[in-house]
Amino acid sequence: MSANDAMEQAKANWEMYYTLSQELLKFIDKQDIDAFTELTRQRDVIVERMKALPETEVYRQTDECKALVEKIKPLDMQIIYKAKSWLNKSKRQNATVHAYDLQSVNPVGNILNRKY
Repeated sequence: MSANDAMEQAKANWEMYYTLSQELLKFIDKQDIDAFTELTRQRDVIVERMKALPETEVYRQTDECKALVEKIKPLDMQIIYKAKSWLNKSKRQNATVHAYDLQSVNPVGNILNRKY
């Protein structure tokens, strides 16, 4: 791979990371866990590609990439905030469901569920 091709690949990786970050935000707002998880996996693959390509750091020093990073930072912060909020909400809902779980606490529930 020539140096020019490697720089183009580094640029493409950063742009894909940005695009996937935008998509993550859309799917977390829709609370689509499957799509969110798949997009997270795809973004992790891009990060691994970026780490494996030395030109990534060279490209990162360009003004073009610095501008892109400034667009990515607020997206990442929103994703982190919403993911934590989503997780906490799920934990609360799970705790509420278990609060009504009568099987382990009240044997009368088992008697009422039997067919005679």
